[in-house]
Amino acid sequence: MAPDDRSPVVVSTGQCLERAAPVSALALAERAAALCLDGAPGLRHKVDRISVVNIMSGAGHAPGARLARQLKLEPARTEVSTIGGNSPQWLVNKAAAAISAGEAEGVLIVGAEAQRSVQLGHAPVVGPDGADDVAGAGPAPDLVVGDGRPGVGAAEMAAGMLAPVHVYAMFESVIAHRAGHTMEEHRAALGRVMAPFTAVAATHPTAWFPVARHAEELAAVSPDNRLVTEPYPKRMCAFLHVDQGAAVLVTSLAAARAAGVDDDAVFCWSGADAAEVWFPSARPDPGRAPGLRAAATAALGAAGIAIDDVGAFDVYSCFPCVVEMAVEAFGIAADDTRGLTVTGGLPYFGGPGNDYSLHAIATMVDRLRRHGGTGLVSAIGWYATKHSVGVYGRRPPATGWRAGDTTDAQRVIDATAVPVAESAEGNAVVVASTVAADRDGSVRAAPVIARLDDGRHIAAAATDGERAALVGRNLVGERVAVSGRPPRYRLGP
Repeated sequence: MAPDDRSPVVVSTGQCLERAAPVSALALAERAAALCLDGAPGLRHKVDRISVVNIMSGAGHAPGARLARQLKLEPARTEVSTIGGNSPQWLVNKAAAAISAGEAEGVLIVGAEAQRSVQLGHAPVVGPDGADDVAGAGPAPDLVVGDGRPGVGAAEMAAGMLAPVHVYAMFESVIAHRAGHTMEEHRAALGRVMAPFTAVAATHPTAWFPVARHAEELAAVSPDNRLVTEPYPKRMCAFLHVDQGAAVLVTSLAAARAAGVDDDAVFCWSGADAAEVWFPSARPDPGRAPGLRAAATAALGAAGIAIDDVGAFDVYSCFPCVVEMAVEAFGIAADDTRGLTVTGGLPYFGGPGNDYSLHAIATMVDRLRRHGGTGLVSAIGWYATKHSVGVYGRRPPATGWRAGDTTDAQRVIDATAVPVAESAEGNAVVVASTVAADRDGSVRAAPVIARLDDGRHIAAAATDGERAALVGRNLVGERVAVSGRPPRYRLGP
């Protein structure tokens, strides 16, 4: 066997969306997988693993095994990931390593969400074949893979820091304070960052909002662009209520040659994974992502290239702060002429739960087929917690597939965790904050992460009497008085 015969390649992709009829997530997954397999029919018999990205809108019992049955495949293994938007890229990294080592021949990675249908009350939780999903009535469960730790701990739960839009907005407050912006000024700056994403979504055939918008449209708070959490209006937030599915088929170059599809192959050059300090309240600087920097540095190093050698990017973009963290971690500019997305991002292309980055990978593969060069995809799980990065190329990598090693970097990151107090009586300086608004514009919640005088962090919610005074404010750097269990704060020492 030639040295490059075990090189992992993506040979086919499939993407779909449904705007009209109600549909289940598994039915969408089946559509995407069928499109993918139709692109490489000679490799159907080589699929010995089906990996399903965790489905938030309901997948029922053994989604991988049900898909295999509906698609008439007989894989040796079916698996489903834990929760996390990093999962698609993590699964590709995992598949590439298995194929390179000769442990797998063909891995079909599939994901879908039917949140639109669920919101309308129409999506049944059944297999794609229509069978009732009752435990014991269907196939054996899939293997569960990935890091299944919860995304928040007791401190975050006590302060009401549960929804992604709350936690990410708190990260944004740190970035705004560092820039010296008021919230209104920062919102305008974010509009300029995100407007190019809408232009990309406008040209994507499976984007949920294929509409190009100006920066001012994104930043202006209005009845149809209400403030959700300071500084984010609706058009800067990931849009989950979509019906979208995606699939990619990863195999060896030898198998692709045998099936006559090697001309369409895009090579998996490298991949790497890392995490931040796990719980947001314990991070020394919630406005930066050293874990993402570690994963990107390791992936690029394993590929033998520098960031300037990358031709196209898709950075995760559930909220603008993640884009800002990524450009800082990569050492590039927010207005880099290469662009930051190939899909349009989660607020505009659509945010199908944990599956967005599978669309990014599929789109990147299609782009590299047309234009050549190299591409980098970054994916994030939980609250910018789990990071996965992949590097792809139209030509074979110089040293074959390689996994980047982040062991030492992860040890350093973990050691920076700040102790978190579950309760305290005393003064503190705000590290991160946000104000969550109801639909009528009133303040619903205003959580903070603050640093106590003894150096510990504490997560606290505003007392009822403070909320009205917090509209439009960024509290980062201000002193507050904390008391009670669960902790509550009031302004001033």
